[in-house]
Amino acid sequence: MIEVLCNIFLFTHWFNNQNHRLKKKGDKQINKRDLIFISALVIFRRKIKPHTTLNIKTWIAAARLRTLPLAFSVILMGAALAHAKSAFSLPILVLSLLTTLFLQILSNYANDLGDSQHGADNAHRKGEKRAVQSGLISQKQMLSGVVVMSVLALASGVGLLQYTFGTFNARFLGFLILGLVCIGAAIKYTAGKNPYGYMGLGDISVFLFFGLVGVLGSYFLHTKSFEVAILLPAYACGVFSVAVLNLNNMRDILPDTMAGKKTIPMRIGYEKAKIYHLFLMFSGLLAGVLYLLLMGKWWQSVCLVPSIQVFSSLVIKPLMGSNASENIDPLLKKMALGTLLFVVCFAVAVNL
Repeated sequence: MIEVLCNIFLFTHWFNNQNHRLKKKGDKQINKRDLIFISALVIFRRKIKPHTTLNIKTWIAAARLRTLPLAFSVILMGAALAHAKSAFSLPILVLSLLTTLFLQILSNYANDLGDSQHGADNAHRKGEKRAVQSGLISQKQMLSGVVVMSVLALASGVGLLQYTFGTFNARFLGFLILGLVCIGAAIKYTAGKNPYGYMGLGDISVFLFFGLVGVLGSYFLHTKSFEVAILLPAYACGVFSVAVLNLNNMRDILPDTMAGKKTIPMRIGYEKAKIYHLFLMFSGLLAGVLYLLLMGKWWQSVCLVPSIQVFSSLVIKPLMGSNASENIDPLLKKMALGTLLFVVCFAVAVNL
C-alpha cells in the first residue's frame, strides 16, 4: 500500500515539473529540488517496504474514504469562489485536492492510531471497525502509515506551492508553515501525549482547518488575494464540518466518556448536543445565503434549496426524532454528502 502511495507522489512531482517546463520552454535543466525529493523518497520506500505487506484493502478501509467528500468540499468552495472572480486554475485545483487527499488520510490513520492508544476505540464504540482496534494493522504499522502520509502531504503541498508561486518567497514560506501546522494538527488530534481532541478542542480545530484555513487558503492560491466577505462561505463550510464531528461525538458518547475524551456532547449531554447541531446547521445556511445576497445574487440563492431539503429531511428530522446514540451513525455520511451538495449548489449560484 505504501509503495503505491509513494509511486503516486513520484507522479505528482512529474506532473508539477511538466507544468513548469510548459511555462518555461527550452529550460532543460533538471530541477535539483525534485531530485532531492525523489531520491529521499526512494530511500524511504526501501526502508519501510519490508514492514508493509498488508492487504491493500485493509489500508483503504483504514483510510475511511467516506470522509473525503467533506474534505474536498472545502477546496471546491474556494475554487468556486475564485472562478466567480475569473481567477480559477485547474492545475491548482487538482494539486490542492491531491494534497487534501493525503492530509485527510493522514488524519484518519492518526485518529485510528491515537484512539487505540488512549482507549476510545473499545467494545462500546459504534460505527465502522477500526483497523488497529481490530488487530488488522498493528500500532507500529499504522505509525509507519502516518509517517508516509505526512511525507506525501508535505511533498504534494510543496509541489502545489512551487506551481502557484514559482519561486520561494514570503507567501511560499507562509503557506509552507501553514501546511506543517495542518500536518501537526492532524496527528495531534488524538495521537501522542495530551491530544487536543480529548480536551474538547476538536470542534474549534475542525472549524479552523475545514472552514477558514481550507476555504480562504484555496481561494488565495487561485486569486492571490483576500476578501472579507469570503469569511461567510468559509464559516458555512466550517460549521457544517463541525456538524459532522458533532454527530460522530454524539454516537460515541459512551466510549468517549469511558476513555476520558471530553467532547462537547459528552460535556453537555445528548439532548443539548441536538440543539448545538441545529445552531451549526442554521447558522451555516444563513451565512451562505447572506454572502449571495451581499454579492447581489438574490434570485440565485434559490439554487441552495436542494441542499436545504437534503439537510432537513435526511439529517435534521432523523436527528431530532432520535433518542439514542445507536441511531446516529447513518447520519454521518448523509451530513458529509449534504455538505458537498451544498458546495455544489453554492458554486452554481455564485457563478450564475
